[in-house]
Amino acid sequence: MKMFGRWLASPWRRSVLAALAGALFVFAFPAPSLWWFAYVALVPWILLARSAPTGKRAAYDGWFGGLGFMLAVFHWLLPNLHVFTVVLAALLGLLWAPWGWLVRRFLAGTPSTGRAAAALVVLPSVWLAVELVRSWQGLGGPWGMLGSSQWQVAPALRLASVGGVWLLSFLVVAVNVAVALLVAVRAARAPAVAGLVATAAATSAAWMWAPRPDVDGHVRIAVVQPGVVAGVESGQRRFDLEEQLTRRLVGQHPDLVVWGESSVGFDLSHRPDLARRIAALSRATGAGVLVNVDARRSDQPGIYKSSVLVGPNGPTGERYDKMRLVPFGEYIPARSVLGWATSVGRAAGEDRRRGTEQVVMNVGHGLRVGPMVCFETAFPDMSRHLAQDGAEVLLAQSSTSTFQQSWTPEQHASLAALRAAETGRPMVHATLTGVSAVYGPRGQRVGSWLGTGASTARVYDVPTAHGVTLYVRFGDWPAHGALLVLAVLGATEGLRALRRRRSAPEPSVPPVRTVRGSPARHGR
Repeated sequence: MKMFGRWLASPWRRSVLAALAGALFVFAFPAPSLWWFAYVALVPWILLARSAPTGKRAAYDGWFGGLGFMLAVFHWLLPNLHVFTVVLAALLGLLWAPWGWLVRRFLAGTPSTGRAAAALVVLPSVWLAVELVRSWQGLGGPWGMLGSSQWQVAPALRLASVGGVWLLSFLVVAVNVAVALLVAVRAARAPAVAGLVATAAATSAAWMWAPRPDVDGHVRIAVVQPGVVAGVESGQRRFDLEEQLTRRLVGQHPDLVVWGESSVGFDLSHRPDLARRIAALSRATGAGVLVNVDARRSDQPGIYKSSVLVGPNGPTGERYDKMRLVPFGEYIPARSVLGWATSVGRAAGEDRRRGTEQVVMNVGHGLRVGPMVCFETAFPDMSRHLAQDGAEVLLAQSSTSTFQQSWTPEQHASLAALRAAETGRPMVHATLTGVSAVYGPRGQRVGSWLGTGASTARVYDVPTAHGVTLYVRFGDWPAHGALLVLAVLGATEGLRALRRRRSAPEPSVPPVRTVRGSPARHGR
């Protein structure tokens, strides 16, 4: 143990170990999907920061652990952004420096029962504050939130309907802190066990009493996934393949046909021939066709990614323009400063334009759907607002063709399970190249996934439901509660510092002496 301590005395070795410890959590996400690993994956990082010789070193452990975490979560960007991926991970990793400092503040040495109990609330709250900051789309969005690792765990999905992915993240960190206490601090085992019991009790209470969505019917939604189409005139050849696959749906009576993101690479006003062909598909299948147009618009400047509904008579006028764009993939933040990213990787050469509002579409057959495009499914507030606005089915049109050989397609598809469970609304995740997936209103999988090797069209019987989940009603209350905990912590620490300053003894002032060296006497 002493040898290991001497080995850790090197700042560089310790930093590398912190980065590796931070990266461990990636195995809890798809494709590995080791959901149980999420509850212990942070323990090495916590133990490392706890053992830091100084608060400054613990902050460095937090920073480098955050770098490792972000680099692992966004590893699929390396072929596109190259070294800039590491730069972004290092900058975002700074968000965990206060977390590392507070790990040492609460867990170093032999913490008292009160300090250990406080750690079970404060440390998850700090983590939630970090997730809240980085969930801003300009910083990469909420990709890789810890709670999303629980997408296939039924009790966790019930908790998501209460407090969203935020509540799951809070509990995952709390369990990791409790396990770290059990491993390293024998005297603090009582609060650690109490924390684990409280987590189990909260899960059981949600399972028993949280409102469940009431299934009230089914709709038939078809997903068209053409697969990878590359090379010369790939846009036109992809359209031809999508048309061919959609014709296979004739006689299957879908209520809606959904194509993936960028499924049409031409503005339909400029290409009325394509609009007529899609309208013919609508007449043949008896359903509207929701395509995604990635092109320069004819009615306003710039390139948009838009969900466009086409009926038997052509475009219906129902349209949603993507609002939250992928940083560097679809626009470059502060292009005047960071535009050099285009020279080191495949960053956006021209910024896409943003939509201004979310849309709930009436697609026929009495069905109202809420479309999102790709990256937007990572944002729990967007699906929540669509549910509030009356969407009966949530839809995502996506394309991860650039990252086919990574874990990204599976991880992206899994997010739809969380959005469905949070809102009590089924969700259809339709992609160009896989993975496409459908989930019911409790987050349960409907049918089988369409993997990255599939080129097909499939109809899913999707259960619909009514009712309002607690998450839809009350929103991101765990994140707000975490900020309140941090505000109380800051006020408490400030008052404690003020009391220490006031109780400190006044410095003694030596008596003033005369020129001859004897003490001066007042009045003479």
